[in-house]
Amino acid sequence: MAAPCYLGWDFSTQQLKVIAIDEQLRVIYEDNVHFDKDLPEFKTQGGVYIHSDRLTVTSPVLMWVKALDVILEKMKSSGFNFSQVRAMSGAGQQHGSVYWKKGSIQILKDASSELPLHQLLKGCFAVSNSPIWMDSSTASQCRALEKALGGAQHLASVTGSRAYERFTGNQIAKIYSQNPEVYKQTERISLVSSFAASLFLGAYAPIDYSDGSGMNLLQIWEKAWSKPCLDACAPGLEERLGCPVPSHSVLGPISPYYSQRYGFSPDCKIVAFTGDNPASLAGMRLQEGDIAISLGTSDTLFLWIQEPTPALEGHILCNPVDSQTYMALLCFKNGSLMRERIRDDCASGSWDEFSKALSSTVAGNSGNLGFYFDVMEITPEAVGIHRFNRDNQKVSRFPKEVEIRALIEGQFMAKRIHAEKLGYKVLPRTRILATGGASHNKMILQVLSDVFNAPVFTIDTANSACLGSAYRAIHGLVAERNVSLADVVKLAPEPRLAVTPTPGAEELYRPLLKRYAELEQKVIYNSASSCLVK
Repeated sequence: MAAPCYLGWDFSTQQLKVIAIDEQLRVIYEDNVHFDKDLPEFKTQGGVYIHSDRLTVTSPVLMWVKALDVILEKMKSSGFNFSQVRAMSGAGQQHGSVYWKKGSIQILKDASSELPLHQLLKGCFAVSNSPIWMDSSTASQCRALEKALGGAQHLASVTGSRAYERFTGNQIAKIYSQNPEVYKQTERISLVSSFAASLFLGAYAPIDYSDGSGMNLLQIWEKAWSKPCLDACAPGLEERLGCPVPSHSVLGPISPYYSQRYGFSPDCKIVAFTGDNPASLAGMRLQEGDIAISLGTSDTLFLWIQEPTPALEGHILCNPVDSQTYMALLCFKNGSLMRERIRDDCASGSWDEFSKALSSTVAGNSGNLGFYFDVMEITPEAVGIHRFNRDNQKVSRFPKEVEIRALIEGQFMAKRIHAEKLGYKVLPRTRILATGGASHNKMILQVLSDVFNAPVFTIDTANSACLGSAYRAIHGLVAERNVSLADVVKLAPEPRLAVTPTPGAEELYRPLLKRYAELEQKVIYNSASSCLVK
Protein backbone atom coordinates (compact mmCIF):
# COMPACT_ATOMS: atom_id res chain seq x y z
CA MET A 1 0.00 0.00 0.00
CA ALA A 2 1.57 3.31 -1.10
CA ALA A 3 2.00 5.95 1.64
CA PRO A 4 -0.79 8.55 1.61
CA CYS A 5 -0.08 12.01 0.22
CA TYR A 6 -1.91 15.30 -0.29
CA LEU A 7 -1.97 17.68 -3.26
CA GLY A 8 -1.90 21.47 -3.23
CA TRP A 9 -2.67 23.40 -6.43
CA ASP A 10 -2.05 27.05 -7.29
CA PHE A 11 -3.84 28.54 -10.30
CA SER A 12 -1.84 31.77 -10.35
CA THR A 13 -1.50 34.52 -12.95
CA GLN A 14 1.49 33.18 -14.88
CA GLN A 15 1.48 29.48 -14.15
CA LEU A 16 -0.27 26.46 -12.67
CA LYS A 17 1.70 24.82 -9.87
CA VAL A 18 1.22 21.59 -7.96
CA ILE A 19 2.91 20.22 -4.87
CA ALA A 20 2.51 16.83 -3.15
CA ILE A 21 3.36 16.34 0.53
CA ASP A 22 3.47 13.17 2.61
CA GLU A 23 2.07 12.74 6.12
CA GLN A 24 5.32 14.13 7.59
CA LEU A 25 4.69 17.31 5.50
CA ARG A 26 7.74 16.66 3.31
CA VAL A 27 7.45 17.79 -0.31
CA ILE A 28 7.62 14.63 -2.42
CA TYR A 29 6.68 16.09 -5.81
CA GLU A 30 6.35 19.50 -7.45
CA ASP A 31 5.78 20.68 -10.97
CA ASN A 32 4.39 23.61 -12.93
CA VAL A 33 3.05 24.68 -16.31
CA HIS A 34 4.13 28.14 -17.39
CA PHE A 35 1.32 29.62 -19.50
CA ASP A 36 3.37 31.77 -21.94
CA LYS A 37 6.10 29.17 -22.47
CA ASP A 38 4.21 25.86 -22.27
CA LEU A 39 0.92 26.98 -23.88
CA PRO A 40 2.12 29.44 -26.57
CA GLU A 41 -1.04 28.86 -28.65
CA PHE A 42 -2.94 31.15 -26.26
CA LYS A 43 -0.51 34.04 -26.99
CA THR A 44 -0.65 35.47 -23.46
CA GLN A 45 1.99 37.78 -22.03
CA GLY A 46 2.62 37.09 -18.37
CA GLY A 47 -0.43 34.79 -18.51
CA VAL A 48 -2.79 37.62 -19.48
CA TYR A 49 -4.18 39.75 -22.29
CA ILE A 50 -3.88 43.49 -21.75
CA HIS A 51 -6.57 45.07 -23.94
CA SER A 52 -6.17 48.20 -26.06
CA ASP A 53 -7.74 50.47 -23.40
CA ARG A 54 -4.84 49.40 -21.08
CA LEU A 55 -7.44 49.00 -18.31
CA THR A 56 -9.12 45.73 -19.25
CA VAL A 57 -7.04 42.65 -18.38
CA THR A 58 -8.25 39.08 -18.96
CA SER A 59 -7.03 35.49 -19.20
CA PRO A 60 -8.45 32.73 -21.45
CA VAL A 61 -10.39 30.22 -19.33
CA LEU A 62 -9.51 27.29 -21.59
CA MET A 63 -5.81 28.01 -21.02
CA TRP A 64 -6.31 27.24 -17.32
CA VAL A 65 -8.19 24.04 -18.21
CA LYS A 66 -5.54 22.93 -20.71
CA ALA A 67 -2.78 23.67 -18.18
CA LEU A 68 -4.44 21.18 -15.85
CA ASP A 69 -4.52 18.55 -18.63
CA VAL A 70 -0.82 19.17 -19.36
CA ILE A 71 0.34 19.00 -15.73
CA LEU A 72 -1.64 15.81 -15.00
CA GLU A 73 -0.13 14.16 -18.10
CA LYS A 74 3.35 15.25 -16.92
CA MET A 75 2.69 13.71 -13.49
CA LYS A 76 1.44 10.51 -15.12
CA SER A 77 4.49 10.14 -17.38
CA SER A 78 6.84 10.77 -14.43
CA GLY A 79 5.26 7.76 -12.68
CA PHE A 80 3.39 9.73 -10.01
CA ASN A 81 1.10 7.38 -8.09
CA PHE A 82 -2.30 9.14 -8.10
CA SER A 83 -3.93 6.34 -6.08
CA GLN A 84 -2.04 7.47 -2.94
CA VAL A 85 -3.67 10.96 -2.93
CA ARG A 86 -6.11 11.11 0.01
CA ALA A 87 -7.21 14.73 -0.42
CA MET A 88 -6.44 17.91 -2.33
CA SER A 89 -7.11 21.60 -2.07
CA GLY A 90 -5.98 24.58 -4.06
CA ALA A 91 -5.63 28.31 -4.54
CA GLY A 92 -6.64 30.65 -7.32
CA GLN A 93 -5.58 34.20 -8.10
CA GLN A 94 -8.06 36.33 -6.17
CA HIS A 95 -11.00 38.29 -7.68
CA GLY A 96 -10.98 36.67 -11.16
CA SER A 97 -14.30 35.22 -12.34
CA VAL A 98 -15.50 32.41 -14.63
CA TYR A 99 -18.94 32.33 -16.32
CA TRP A 100 -20.40 28.85 -16.91
CA LYS A 101 -22.97 28.57 -19.72
CA LYS A 102 -26.37 26.97 -19.12
CA GLY A 103 -26.06 23.17 -19.31
CA SER A 104 -22.35 23.04 -18.40
CA ILE A 105 -23.06 21.20 -15.16
CA GLN A 106 -24.13 18.14 -17.18
CA ILE A 107 -20.98 18.23 -19.33
CA LEU A 108 -18.83 18.43 -16.17
CA LYS A 109 -20.72 15.52 -14.61
CA ASP A 110 -20.66 13.27 -17.67
CA ALA A 111 -17.04 13.99 -18.69
CA SER A 112 -15.65 11.06 -20.73
CA SER A 113 -12.20 10.00 -19.54
CA GLU A 114 -11.25 9.30 -23.18
CA LEU A 115 -10.80 13.02 -23.84
CA PRO A 116 -8.75 15.80 -22.26
CA LEU A 117 -10.78 18.32 -20.24
CA HIS A 118 -10.08 21.29 -22.50
CA GLN A 119 -11.78 19.49 -25.40
CA LEU A 120 -14.75 18.45 -23.27
CA LEU A 121 -15.32 21.93 -21.82
CA LYS A 122 -14.59 24.11 -24.85
CA GLY A 123 -18.24 25.14 -25.25
CA CYS A 124 -18.92 25.67 -21.54
CA PHE A 125 -17.98 29.30 -20.92
CA ALA A 126 -20.27 32.26 -21.64
CA VAL A 127 -17.23 34.57 -21.31
CA SER A 128 -14.15 33.03 -22.93
CA ASN A 129 -11.69 35.55 -21.47
CA SER A 130 -12.09 35.92 -17.71
CA PRO A 131 -11.59 39.29 -16.04
CA ILE A 132 -8.72 39.01 -13.52
CA TRP A 133 -7.21 40.94 -10.59
CA MET A 134 -5.09 43.19 -12.83
CA ASP A 135 -8.21 44.69 -14.43
CA SER A 136 -9.03 48.30 -13.56
CA SER A 137 -11.82 49.02 -16.05
CA THR A 138 -14.77 49.20 -13.61
CA ALA A 139 -14.45 52.66 -12.02
CA SER A 140 -18.08 53.57 -12.80
CA GLN A 141 -19.38 50.27 -11.33
CA CYS A 142 -17.36 50.92 -8.15
CA ARG A 143 -18.89 54.38 -7.77
CA ALA A 144 -22.38 52.97 -8.30
CA LEU A 145 -21.87 50.21 -5.71
CA GLU A 146 -20.54 52.62 -3.06
CA LYS A 147 -23.44 54.97 -3.74
CA ALA A 148 -25.99 52.14 -3.46
CA LEU A 149 -24.51 51.08 -0.10
CA GLY A 150 -24.44 54.58 1.40
CA GLY A 151 -20.75 55.31 0.88
CA ALA A 152 -17.32 53.68 0.75
CA GLN A 153 -16.96 53.24 4.52
CA HIS A 154 -20.36 51.55 4.84
CA LEU A 155 -19.51 49.15 2.00
CA ALA A 156 -16.21 48.36 3.78
CA SER A 157 -18.05 47.80 7.06
CA VAL A 158 -20.32 45.23 5.35
CA THR A 159 -17.92 43.47 2.95
CA GLY A 160 -14.45 44.14 4.43
CA SER A 161 -13.30 46.52 1.67
CA ARG A 162 -14.44 49.67 -0.09
CA ALA A 163 -15.21 49.17 -3.81
CA TYR A 164 -12.15 48.10 -5.79
CA GLU A 165 -12.05 47.83 -9.57
CA ARG A 166 -10.60 44.31 -9.53
CA PHE A 167 -13.20 42.99 -7.05
CA THR A 168 -15.58 40.45 -8.56
CA GLY A 169 -18.92 42.19 -7.87
CA ASN A 170 -17.86 45.19 -9.93
CA GLN A 171 -16.60 42.93 -12.74
CA ILE A 172 -19.95 41.08 -12.79
CA ALA A 173 -21.80 44.43 -12.88
CA LYS A 174 -19.74 45.47 -15.92
CA ILE A 175 -20.48 42.21 -17.78
CA TYR A 176 -24.18 42.51 -16.97
CA SER A 177 -24.40 46.14 -18.17
CA GLN A 178 -22.31 45.64 -21.33
CA ASN A 179 -23.44 42.12 -22.33
CA PRO A 180 -26.84 41.36 -20.77
CA GLU A 181 -27.26 38.43 -23.21
CA VAL A 182 -24.02 36.82 -22.03
CA TYR A 183 -25.11 37.27 -18.41
CA LYS A 184 -28.48 35.69 -19.24
CA GLN A 185 -26.74 32.61 -20.70
CA THR A 186 -24.67 32.22 -17.49
CA GLU A 187 -25.96 29.68 -14.98
CA ARG A 188 -23.05 29.83 -12.52
CA ILE A 189 -20.35 32.35 -11.73
CA SER A 190 -17.21 30.95 -10.09
CA LEU A 191 -14.10 32.58 -8.69
CA VAL A 192 -10.87 31.18 -10.16
CA SER A 193 -10.53 29.10 -6.97
CA SER A 194 -14.03 27.59 -7.04
CA PHE A 195 -13.77 27.11 -10.84
CA ALA A 196 -10.60 25.04 -10.32
CA ALA A 197 -12.29 23.01 -7.56
CA SER A 198 -15.26 22.43 -9.93
CA LEU A 199 -12.94 20.82 -12.49
CA PHE A 200 -11.92 18.19 -9.91
CA LEU A 201 -15.38 17.79 -8.37
CA GLY A 202 -17.22 17.27 -11.65
CA ALA A 203 -19.87 19.69 -10.34
CA TYR A 204 -20.06 23.38 -9.46
CA ALA A 205 -17.96 23.92 -6.35
CA PRO A 206 -19.17 26.55 -3.89
CA ILE A 207 -17.20 29.74 -3.19
CA ASP A 208 -15.46 29.63 0.20
CA TYR A 209 -15.85 32.39 2.82
CA SER A 210 -12.25 33.58 2.56
CA ASP A 211 -11.97 34.06 -1.21
CA GLY A 212 -15.61 35.20 -1.21
CA SER A 213 -14.50 38.15 0.96
CA GLY A 214 -12.63 39.61 -2.05
CA MET A 215 -15.76 40.28 -4.11
CA ASN A 216 -17.46 43.31 -2.44
CA LEU A 217 -20.48 40.98 -2.14
CA LEU A 218 -20.12 38.88 1.03
CA GLN A 219 -21.19 40.11 4.47
CA ILE A 220 -18.04 39.14 6.33
CA TRP A 221 -19.77 39.03 9.74
CA GLU A 222 -22.80 36.92 8.80
CA LYS A 223 -20.85 35.03 6.09
CA ALA A 224 -23.77 35.33 3.68
CA TRP A 225 -24.25 37.31 0.46
CA SER A 226 -25.29 40.93 0.99
CA LYS A 227 -28.61 41.47 -0.77
CA PRO A 228 -28.05 45.23 -1.32
CA CYS A 229 -24.64 44.49 -2.89
CA LEU A 230 -26.03 41.74 -5.12
CA ASP A 231 -28.93 43.96 -6.23
CA ALA A 232 -26.55 46.83 -7.03
CA CYS A 233 -24.45 44.57 -9.31
CA ALA A 234 -26.88 42.42 -11.31
CA PRO A 235 -30.30 40.74 -11.09
CA GLY A 236 -30.54 37.01 -10.27
CA LEU A 237 -27.01 37.03 -8.91
CA GLU A 238 -27.60 34.95 -5.78
CA GLU A 239 -28.59 31.80 -7.67
CA ARG A 240 -25.64 32.26 -10.02
CA LEU A 241 -23.18 32.39 -7.08
CA GLY A 242 -24.56 29.51 -5.01
CA CYS A 243 -24.19 29.34 -1.19
CA PRO A 244 -20.77 30.20 0.25
CA VAL A 245 -19.14 27.60 2.54
CA PRO A 246 -16.50 27.50 5.31
CA SER A 247 -12.99 27.36 3.82
CA HIS A 248 -12.21 24.00 5.47
CA SER A 249 -15.28 22.26 3.95
CA VAL A 250 -14.88 18.86 2.32
CA LEU A 251 -16.84 19.35 -0.92
CA GLY A 252 -17.04 15.68 -1.86
CA PRO A 253 -15.05 12.94 -3.62
CA ILE A 254 -13.06 13.49 -6.82
CA SER A 255 -14.94 13.13 -10.12
CA PRO A 256 -14.86 9.59 -11.64
CA TYR A 257 -13.15 11.20 -14.68
CA TYR A 258 -9.86 11.38 -12.72
CA SER A 259 -10.10 7.84 -11.34
CA GLN A 260 -10.66 6.47 -14.83
CA ARG A 261 -8.10 8.62 -16.67
CA TYR A 262 -5.30 8.91 -14.08
CA GLY A 263 -5.96 6.29 -11.39
CA PHE A 264 -6.98 8.57 -8.49
CA SER A 265 -8.73 6.70 -5.68
CA PRO A 266 -12.51 7.30 -5.85
CA ASP A 267 -12.23 8.17 -2.12
CA CYS A 268 -9.88 11.13 -2.75
CA LYS A 269 -11.56 14.18 -1.16
CA ILE A 270 -11.76 17.71 -2.55
CA VAL A 271 -11.41 20.37 0.17
CA ALA A 272 -12.75 23.84 -0.74
CA PHE A 273 -10.26 25.85 -2.78
CA THR A 274 -9.53 29.45 -1.70
CA GLY A 275 -7.70 32.59 -2.88
CA ASP A 276 -3.91 32.72 -3.24
CA ASN A 277 -3.47 35.24 -0.41
CA PRO A 278 -5.56 33.23 2.09
CA ALA A 279 -3.73 30.05 1.00
CA SER A 280 -0.40 31.82 1.62
CA LEU A 281 -1.55 32.66 5.17
CA ALA A 282 -1.96 28.89 5.67
CA GLY A 283 1.38 28.16 3.97
CA MET A 284 3.19 30.64 6.23
CA ARG A 285 1.38 29.05 9.21
CA LEU A 286 0.27 32.35 10.72
CA GLN A 287 -1.32 32.13 14.16
CA GLU A 288 -3.34 34.57 16.24
CA GLY A 289 -1.47 37.87 16.74
CA ASP A 290 1.11 37.07 14.03
CA ILE A 291 1.96 39.35 11.17
CA ALA A 292 3.66 38.38 7.90
CA ILE A 293 5.47 41.04 5.93
CA SER A 294 6.53 40.47 2.34
CA LEU A 295 9.20 43.05 1.52
CA GLY A 296 9.10 42.99 -2.25
CA THR A 297 8.52 45.40 -5.13
CA SER A 298 5.46 46.40 -3.17
CA ASP A 299 5.32 45.56 0.54
CA THR A 300 2.37 43.40 1.65
CA LEU A 301 1.17 42.74 5.18
CA PHE A 302 -0.84 39.69 6.20
CA LEU A 303 -2.45 39.98 9.63
CA TRP A 304 -4.38 37.51 11.80
CA ILE A 305 -7.10 39.59 13.50
CA GLN A 306 -9.71 38.68 16.11
CA GLU A 307 -11.86 41.84 15.97
CA PRO A 308 -11.33 43.76 12.74
CA THR A 309 -12.39 47.34 12.09
CA PRO A 310 -12.69 47.67 8.29
CA ALA A 311 -11.28 50.93 6.93
CA LEU A 312 -11.03 52.74 3.60
CA GLU A 313 -7.64 51.18 2.97
CA GLY A 314 -6.71 47.52 3.21
CA HIS A 315 -8.92 44.47 3.09
CA ILE A 316 -10.55 42.34 5.77
CA LEU A 317 -11.18 38.73 4.73
CA CYS A 318 -12.61 35.75 6.58
CA ASN A 319 -9.70 33.70 7.92
CA PRO A 320 -9.21 30.56 5.77
CA VAL A 321 -7.99 28.35 8.64
CA ASP A 322 -10.24 29.58 11.47
CA SER A 323 -13.75 30.64 10.51
CA GLN A 324 -14.26 32.53 13.80
CA THR A 325 -11.45 35.02 13.05
CA TYR A 326 -10.28 37.26 10.22
CA MET A 327 -7.24 38.08 8.16
CA ALA A 328 -6.31 41.48 6.83
CA LEU A 329 -4.24 42.48 3.82
CA LEU A 330 -2.49 45.80 3.42
CA CYS A 331 -0.48 46.73 0.35
CA PHE A 332 2.17 49.48 0.20
CA LYS A 333 3.29 50.35 -3.33
CA ASN A 334 6.55 52.11 -2.44
CA GLY A 335 8.50 49.05 -1.32
CA SER A 336 11.86 47.82 -2.56
CA LEU A 337 12.14 50.27 -5.48
CA MET A 338 11.96 53.14 -2.99
CA ARG A 339 14.56 51.46 -0.72
CA GLU A 340 16.83 50.87 -3.72
CA ARG A 341 16.56 54.49 -4.86
CA ILE A 342 17.58 55.83 -1.43
CA ARG A 343 20.37 53.21 -1.31
CA ASP A 344 21.64 54.48 -4.69
CA ASP A 345 21.35 58.16 -3.68
CA CYS A 346 22.71 57.89 -0.14
CA ALA A 347 24.84 54.73 0.05
CA SER A 348 26.62 54.55 -3.34
CA GLY A 349 24.32 51.70 -4.39
CA SER A 350 25.71 49.42 -1.65
CA TRP A 351 23.56 47.53 0.87
CA ASP A 352 26.61 47.26 3.15
CA GLU A 353 26.96 51.06 3.20
CA PHE A 354 23.19 51.34 3.71
CA SER A 355 23.34 49.00 6.75
CA LYS A 356 26.34 50.87 8.20
CA ALA A 357 24.43 54.16 7.92
CA LEU A 358 21.43 52.57 9.68
CA SER A 359 23.61 51.32 12.55
CA SER A 360 25.41 54.67 12.87
CA THR A 361 22.14 56.51 13.69
CA VAL A 362 20.11 56.16 16.87
CA ALA A 363 16.72 54.48 17.03
CA GLY A 364 14.08 57.19 16.70
CA ASN A 365 16.43 59.19 14.41
CA SER A 366 16.62 62.07 16.94
CA GLY A 367 12.99 62.85 16.14
CA ASN A 368 13.48 63.25 12.35
CA LEU A 369 10.63 61.64 10.38
CA GLY A 370 10.10 61.11 6.65
CA PHE A 371 7.51 59.95 4.11
CA TYR A 372 8.90 58.50 0.90
CA PHE A 373 6.49 57.94 -1.99
CA ASP A 374 8.08 58.05 -5.45
CA VAL A 375 4.80 56.74 -6.91
CA MET A 376 1.26 57.42 -5.68
CA GLU A 377 0.93 55.31 -2.54
CA ILE A 378 -2.15 53.17 -1.83
CA THR A 379 -1.75 53.21 1.96
CA PRO A 380 -2.09 56.18 2.54
CA GLU A 381 -3.14 57.90 -0.68
CA ALA A 382 -0.22 60.31 -0.99
CA VAL A 383 2.79 61.03 -3.20
CA GLY A 384 6.14 62.80 -2.91
CA ILE A 385 8.98 63.01 -0.36
CA HIS A 386 8.10 64.80 2.89
CA ARG A 387 10.71 65.34 5.64
CA PHE A 388 10.03 66.73 9.14
CA ASN A 389 12.50 67.65 11.88
CA ARG A 390 11.93 66.96 15.57
CA ASP A 391 9.81 70.14 15.84
CA ASN A 392 7.49 68.96 13.00
CA GLN A 393 8.87 71.61 10.66
CA LYS A 394 9.14 70.57 7.02
CA VAL A 395 12.75 70.45 5.80
CA SER A 396 14.06 70.04 2.26
CA ARG A 397 16.84 67.54 3.01
CA PHE A 398 18.40 65.28 5.64
CA PRO A 399 22.03 64.18 5.97
CA LYS A 400 22.47 60.86 4.12
CA GLU A 401 22.48 58.57 7.16
CA VAL A 402 19.44 60.39 8.64
CA GLU A 403 17.65 59.98 5.28
CA ILE A 404 18.27 56.22 5.31
CA ARG A 405 16.93 55.77 8.84
CA ALA A 406 13.97 58.09 8.18
CA LEU A 407 13.00 55.95 5.16
CA ILE A 408 13.16 52.59 6.98
CA GLU A 409 11.57 53.80 10.22
CA GLY A 410 8.87 55.64 8.25
CA GLN A 411 8.01 52.57 6.15
CA PHE A 412 7.62 50.37 9.24
CA MET A 413 5.78 52.96 11.36
CA ALA A 414 3.23 53.36 8.54
CA LYS A 415 2.75 49.57 8.52
CA ARG A 416 2.10 49.43 12.26
CA ILE A 417 -0.24 52.46 12.22
CA HIS A 418 -2.36 51.10 9.35
CA ALA A 419 -2.42 47.56 10.77
CA GLU A 420 -3.73 48.93 14.08
CA LYS A 421 -6.35 50.99 12.22
CA LEU A 422 -7.76 47.68 10.95
CA GLY A 423 -8.03 46.31 14.48
CA TYR A 424 -4.66 44.56 14.70
CA LYS A 425 -3.05 44.37 18.15
CA VAL A 426 0.56 43.48 18.92
CA LEU A 427 0.31 40.70 21.55
CA PRO A 428 3.04 39.39 23.88
CA ARG A 429 3.20 36.24 21.67
CA THR A 430 3.24 38.16 18.36
CA ARG A 431 5.77 36.96 15.80
CA ILE A 432 6.67 38.91 12.68
CA LEU A 433 7.37 36.60 9.75
CA ALA A 434 9.45 38.42 7.13
CA THR A 435 10.00 37.35 3.57
CA GLY A 436 11.17 38.92 0.30
CA GLY A 437 14.40 40.68 -0.72
CA ALA A 438 14.86 43.05 2.25
CA SER A 439 14.33 40.18 4.74
CA HIS A 440 17.98 39.24 4.15
CA ASN A 441 19.15 42.57 5.62
CA LYS A 442 19.58 42.22 9.38
CA MET A 443 19.74 45.97 10.11
CA ILE A 444 16.43 46.57 8.28
CA LEU A 445 14.86 43.70 10.26
CA GLN A 446 16.16 45.21 13.52
CA VAL A 447 14.24 48.44 12.81
CA LEU A 448 11.14 46.38 11.97
CA SER A 449 11.46 44.48 15.26
CA ASP A 450 11.94 47.68 17.27
CA VAL A 451 9.01 49.56 15.67
CA PHE A 452 6.61 46.64 16.33
CA ASN A 453 8.29 45.59 19.59
CA ALA A 454 8.16 41.94 18.48
CA PRO A 455 10.68 39.29 17.39
CA VAL A 456 11.24 38.89 13.63
CA PHE A 457 11.57 35.47 12.02
CA THR A 458 12.45 34.81 8.40
CA ILE A 459 10.61 32.30 6.25
CA ASP A 460 10.96 30.92 2.76
CA THR A 461 7.70 31.47 0.88
CA ALA A 462 8.64 30.41 -2.64
CA ASN A 463 5.55 28.20 -2.87
CA SER A 464 3.46 29.39 0.07
CA ALA A 465 0.06 29.30 -1.73
CA CYS A 466 0.71 25.79 -3.07
CA LEU A 467 2.08 24.49 0.21
CA GLY A 468 -0.75 26.18 2.13
CA SER A 469 -3.22 24.37 -0.14
CA ALA A 470 -1.63 21.00 0.64
CA TYR A 471 -1.74 21.79 4.39
CA ARG A 472 -5.40 22.80 4.02
CA ALA A 473 -6.15 19.47 2.27
CA ILE A 474 -4.96 17.62 5.40
CA HIS A 475 -6.74 20.10 7.69
CA GLY A 476 -10.03 19.70 5.82
CA LEU A 477 -10.18 16.02 6.71
CA VAL A 478 -9.99 16.73 10.47
CA ALA A 479 -11.39 20.29 10.80
CA GLU A 480 -14.89 19.08 11.70
CA ARG A 481 -13.36 17.49 14.82
CA ASN A 482 -12.12 20.93 15.94
CA VAL A 483 -8.48 20.17 15.11
CA SER A 484 -6.65 23.42 14.26
CA LEU A 485 -4.34 23.93 11.28
CA ALA A 486 -1.53 24.64 13.81
CA ASP A 487 -1.96 21.08 15.15
CA VAL A 488 -1.89 19.65 11.63
CA VAL A 489 1.34 21.41 10.61
CA LYS A 490 3.37 20.86 13.81
CA LEU A 491 5.97 18.85 11.88
CA ALA A 492 6.65 21.59 9.30
CA PRO A 493 10.03 23.38 9.60
CA GLU A 494 9.97 26.29 12.04
CA PRO A 495 10.72 29.85 10.88
CA ARG A 496 14.25 31.11 11.74
CA LEU A 497 14.61 33.75 14.48
CA ALA A 498 16.46 36.75 12.97
CA VAL A 499 16.28 39.56 15.56
CA THR A 500 14.54 40.52 18.81
CA PRO A 501 13.47 44.05 19.82
CA THR A 502 16.01 46.31 21.52
CA PRO A 503 15.08 46.84 25.21
CA GLY A 504 13.18 50.13 25.57
CA ALA A 505 12.07 50.20 21.91
CA GLU A 506 8.35 50.31 22.74
CA GLU A 507 8.73 53.39 25.00
CA LEU A 508 10.87 55.11 22.38
CA TYR A 509 8.56 54.49 19.40
CA ARG A 510 5.17 54.99 21.07
CA PRO A 511 5.29 58.83 20.94
CA LEU A 512 6.94 58.74 17.51
CA LEU A 513 4.13 56.55 16.12
CA LYS A 514 1.60 59.08 17.40
CA ARG A 515 3.52 61.96 15.75
CA TYR A 516 3.93 59.99 12.53
CA ALA A 517 0.18 59.30 12.33
CA GLU A 518 -0.61 63.02 12.84
CA LEU A 519 1.95 64.12 10.23
CA GLU A 520 0.58 61.54 7.79
CA GLN A 521 -2.76 63.37 7.79
CA LYS A 522 -0.92 66.58 6.86
CA VAL A 523 0.94 64.78 4.05
CA ILE A 524 -2.31 63.28 2.66
CA TYR A 525 -3.97 66.71 2.74
CA ASN A 526 -1.00 68.33 0.97
CA SER A 527 -0.88 65.55 -1.67
CA ALA A 528 -4.60 65.98 -2.37
CA SER A 529 -4.23 69.77 -2.61
CA SER A 530 -1.27 69.56 -5.02
CA CYS A 531 -3.21 67.08 -7.22
CA LEU A 532 -6.12 69.56 -7.36
CA VAL A 533 -3.77 72.42 -8.29
CA LYS A 534 -2.37 70.34 -11.16
